Amino acid sequence: KNMPRRRQRHMAGSGSDGTEDSDSSAEREQTNSSESEGTVPKRQRLTRASTRLSQSSQGWQHSLYICTHTHIYTQELKRAVDHDESPPLTPTGNAPSSESELDISSPNASHDESQAKDQANRDSDKDLSHRPKRRRCHETYNFNMKCPTPGCNSLGHLTGKHERHFAVSGCPLYHNLSADECKVKAISREKQEEEVKAQEDSNSRHATRHQTPTPKQIRYKEQVAEIRKGRNSGLQKEQKEKHVEHRQTHGNTREPLLENITSEYDLELFRKAQARASEDLEKLRIQGQITEGSNMIKTILFGRYELDTWYHSPYPEEYARLGRLYVCEFCLKYMKSQTILRRHMAKCVWKHPPGDEVYRKGSISVFEVDGKKNKIYCQNLCLLAKLFLDHKTLYYDVEPFLFYVMTEADNTGCHLVGYFSKEKNSFLNYNVSCILTMPQYMRQGFGKMLIDFSYLLSKVEEKVGSPERPLSDLGLISYRSYWKEVLLRYMYNFQGKEISIKEISQETAVNPVDIVSTLQSLQMLKYWKGKHLVLKRQDLIDEWKAKEIKRGNSNKTIDPSSLKWTPPKGT
Repeated sequence: KNMPRRRQRHMAGSGSDGTEDSDSSAEREQTNSSESEGTVPKRQRLTRASTRLSQSSQGWQHSLYICTHTHIYTQELKRAVDHDESPPLTPTGNAPSSESELDISSPNASHDESQAKDQANRDSDKDLSHRPKRRRCHETYNFNMKCPTPGCNSLGHLTGKHERHFAVSGCPLYHNLSADECKVKAISREKQEEEVKAQEDSNSRHATRHQTPTPKQIRYKEQVAEIRKGRNSGLQKEQKEKHVEHRQTHGNTREPLLENITSEYDLELFRKAQARASEDLEKLRIQGQITEGSNMIKTILFGRYELDTWYHSPYPEEYARLGRLYVCEFCLKYMKSQTILRRHMAKCVWKHPPGDEVYRKGSISVFEVDGKKNKIYCQNLCLLAKLFLDHKTLYYDVEPFLFYVMTEADNTGCHLVGYFSKEKNSFLNYNVSCILTMPQYMRQGFGKMLIDFSYLLSKVEEKVGSPERPLSDLGLISYRSYWKEVLLRYMYNFQGKEISIKEISQETAVNPVDIVSTLQSLQMLKYWKGKHLVLKRQDLIDEWKAKEIKRGNSNKTIDPSSLKWTPPKGT
């Protein structure tokens, strides 16, 4: 009597090849009989759930961790069968006993018994509730790694916010602290930040009207000055011996002792900066942009300079894991060894950046490079710049940008000083997207030259320009210094009685918002009787003029007459 029923089920549940194993048919019969009694075997429920999930997923063979309990189980089972190992235990604690329990992606599962499948799915979720918690796909922690600091167990973090660390930047022991001390310092910093934020919120409504320092700010400044004056100018003999002993004992595996070297106030500022930098590195590591200290370029050999890098740059992995990169200073091609660089330099025909030379005065030249025409060069330039810029995100999509590369020439060629990029079509009239001065040319006036050159282009275009936001810390300092110099020079040469911010903007090509923010920082903008007044502070103007005279006729200025450039059209 059972034969016709079994044959009918065989036809209904047959696969594409029209075959079915007897074990699978017997299992279905057993399942139907158990359903009539209101019970479903646990192993059969697990098998049906795994069959349903494996049919709905594609390419599971290439995934190491799949975020489904049943898939993890079937993956381990498949690996055990392939390697002729003992199969893993089922949720009941026993090894699979039949071939049906070894089914990974059988096409013979019956699809017409929807009610039994739903019930099996719900029951399998209950049965799997006691299994270990699945591993998250985006988890990047590798608990097999260990902090390189000798004697460290990788517990704690310099920020006080994480339970573990794997790099020196977050190691409390390296910074001569304990994990508990880091947590206490983190709580103290959070309280201070909340107080400062509350103070800023209370003063934000009337920030324009109250430009002078408040009494509280004046007292705080006086307290800081007293703390700095009260510090002993030098270390005592016992303190010196302690510092020397610490250095001899630990060498470079620990941070030098910083106590008594400077005032407590400045030391606390330095500790805050360390914690913030460690937190930023931790976020980059979690996001996968930087690995556990292995794939970060530490130094680059660039021309006659060996430069220490500041940030991570997404060079190809086979280059990034070397730790040291060799870069041609003319074509910016990156190489793995000094031998390859020497052979490349012997046959490299480049002596200056590609593109058109639009400015030359003395040994300083500026080349306009189109990201669409010279794509490889611009991509290499962006990768190089990311080693020294924190906020840069453009690496490969360089076609919509123009790059203005400043060089200094000698008898060997035009050496890269810095550059800034600019959108070909900017709806917000940004005249700079990204700007960089190479480390070996910093603090020599080249940064202001690049900024001044960008505003010179805006003047030729008859536009008002502004740098793209957000600005980096160094970028904000450079631009504030430039805007201050421009405004003081304008005030020095201004002979009228009434001044207009709009007129200043049209003459200097500086955005009115930047002008107002600079005037506020200089305390030259006052609100009186319902009007905003610009004050001509003679002390600041005299100070600027004295610096100009002391600087003399420096060649670190942009001469508009040396510019040979017309605004590009149709880009």
